[in-house]
Amino acid sequence: MLLRQLEYLVALAREQHFARAADACHVSQPSLSAAIRKLERELDVPIVQRGRRFEGLTPEGERVLVWAHRILAERDALTQDLSAMRGGLTGTLRLGVIPTALTAASLLTTPFCERHPQARVRLESLSSREISHRLTEFELDAAMTYLDDDELLHARKTPLYEERYLLLTPVDGESASRTEARWRDIADLPLCLLTPDMRNRRIMDEFFADDGVTVLPAVETDTVAGLYVHLMSRRWSSVISHAWLHMFGVPEGMRVVPMARPKRGPRIGLVIADRSPVSMQARALLQLAGEMSVGDALDALLKTYLSPPPVNSPH
Repeated sequence: MLLRQLEYLVALAREQHFARAADACHVSQPSLSAAIRKLERELDVPIVQRGRRFEGLTPEGERVLVWAHRILAERDALTQDLSAMRGGLTGTLRLGVIPTALTAASLLTTPFCERHPQARVRLESLSSREISHRLTEFELDAAMTYLDDDELLHARKTPLYEERYLLLTPVDGESASRTEARWRDIADLPLCLLTPDMRNRRIMDEFFADDGVTVLPAVETDTVAGLYVHLMSRRWSSVISHAWLHMFGVPEGMRVVPMARPKRGPRIGLVIADRSPVSMQARALLQLAGEMSVGDALDALLKTYLSPPPVNSPH
């Protein structure tokens, strides 16, 4: 049995198509098919349900796939360990991040690259469901996501920060003078929010419901950038996470007002699959996160936006 055969099987399971799997592995389709047939003969089990097209893996094939992921991960860990012995961490940190935490990811990835100049980072924006699946399939080293996600099974979790919610509203709007806004107070504002398929939006909907109201935004978007584009017109208000200030700040003519905090806000953290081996890149990232305080950095940034602007003294 060759590692190459296991790589072909993993690619086939991922692509669900012989030709696409062959392209991903840079081989011809007959070569990939022949290698998997040889693997079936060597293990003496059927791996692929064959028909006119790929129809999935057999139960035995699913079990072989689990071992294939594990063996290839062990191979990668060995390579990384030897590279680290020769001269520092190398390879690529594969980091998945939910869209609403992307704005804070650089607080970890930048110092990671500074500490490990020979290593690289591949950052992907993924849903929490995609993150859970790809951690299980050994396709990610680590992820930044909500720690209370029911999809996260068999995972090791490291808290980074608790989301704090802010009303971002025009300075001449009816809510701009508040020191704190309740969820029911803003339900009737012309709001721009994320779409309901986003976890962040579903959390907010729960807070609105707990305060006895249902919100119907005038504008919905599935990206934080799309939300901010609308806010720059100073026509809309929105509820944002304080982590977004790190990237987008507060547009001119807008003001942030703290939202009434729930007893416990949703937590964002680093997640790795609870298994061995843990990649060298994931270990290095976890060590870095333990030495830093992403939460303190975001809280300090929030404080600057909530502080009143300095009053110019007369000359």
